[in-house]
Amino acid sequence: MRKKSQNGSGIDPSLISQQPVVLGSSAPTPSRPKNLAEIEKEIEEQTRNHRIYPYNRGTKKKVSLFSKIIWTAVLLGIPTGMGVVWLANLPYPMIRRPVARNAPILLLPSYIDMDNNYRQALVTVEQAEQLIEKASSPSDLELGEAKVKLAQKHLNALPLWFLNDLSEYNYSYWWYSSRFSIYGFNSARSKVGQLEAKVFQEKNAQVLLTDSEQALNKAKQQYQQASTSSDKKTAIASWKSALDTLEQIPGQTLAGKTAQKKLESYEREFKEEVGLAAGNERISTLIAAAQQFSWQAAKAGQNPPHTVIAWQQIEQMWQQAIYRLEQVPTQDLEGYAQAQKLLANYQANLSEIRVRRQAEQDSVSALEQAKRQIQNLIAITPTNPQFVDKNRTISEIQGIINLLRKVQPGTTAYLEAQQLLLSANNKLDQFQAR
Repeated sequence: MRKKSQNGSGIDPSLISQQPVVLGSSAPTPSRPKNLAEIEKEIEEQTRNHRIYPYNRGTKKKVSLFSKIIWTAVLLGIPTGMGVVWLANLPYPMIRRPVARNAPILLLPSYIDMDNNYRQALVTVEQAEQLIEKASSPSDLELGEAKVKLAQKHLNALPLWFLNDLSEYNYSYWWYSSRFSIYGFNSARSKVGQLEAKVFQEKNAQVLLTDSEQALNKAKQQYQQASTSSDKKTAIASWKSALDTLEQIPGQTLAGKTAQKKLESYEREFKEEVGLAAGNERISTLIAAAQQFSWQAAKAGQNPPHTVIAWQQIEQMWQQAIYRLEQVPTQDLEGYAQAQKLLANYQANLSEIRVRRQAEQDSVSALEQAKRQIQNLIAITPTNPQFVDKNRTISEIQGIINLLRKVQPGTTAYLEAQQLLLSANNKLDQFQAR
């Protein structure tokens, strides 16, 4: 039979394990056994202690200390990490280039900002193009101009030196992918420049339209309030100038299209209100010009005789006067009647001048021919009277007399012709008396 082992106290271990365990108190005295109420009280205390402290105190202290270490590191690391990211994203090539090569993830805020500006630029350029190219009112142009400025702002926010350093047109990592395109960027930048030029042209055309309409309304008011012919002339000239300016506005602009639509009604209004007055003014001008030419012609024709050249100049002045009167239209009954009355007198004067010019021309020609025949007769007549052919000489003298008689009064040749005619008659009488 196996011998049971005993501890130092001489008690069997199997018996010890079967004894009740009392927690938190010393062993009861053997003098008095515990009653039922005391045993229940001890069990209740043990149960309460077990519910409040499920783990031992040593483990709780270790976990609390580890958590404090973790949170301290996080709180200290966040500002440091943010400072590093902020520094890496500064817009300086000497900082970003090494970061882009070695730790591109630190540039994530820059990538996000660039993509956002790029997308906003494309969208804004498209909106500006629609507003400017298809503008229906000046407010569309104003909004389009604001969109162009906003698009330019987004494009300016893109760091060109950084974009040029990219090996490809877009940049992609396992943690980030971009839709940026150098071609799209250059296209947007070019389009912004075109839209800015278009807006500048549109604004200039709009200013020209506004100024022209203001000048037109002012000229119309001046014409309606004019009390003298001179004031009306000034107002009509200003009105016509405003209409001419409206025609010069570029037709491809919004202001030009608006001007073309309004120009027809403006011109119709001008013709209705100013047309008759302008026509009357033109007729008055033509009649006044004709009278001025007739006055000059009459003045030049005074104190005849005149040479052929002088009569020709007088004739041209009468012709100019008649030409002005012939320009008066038949629609203006009063002006046409006045012009026809003057025209009859002027044509009669012109006919008289033409007659006098022809008489001067014929008289001068006859005098010159008579002088030549006199010279010939003198040259062929012998100095000895015995050898003179009487009949031939009489015939030559008679021919000279006939030519001199053709010289008409009122011509420059008449006085000289009369002197020669008297001498020729005397010679004729001498030869006939022989």
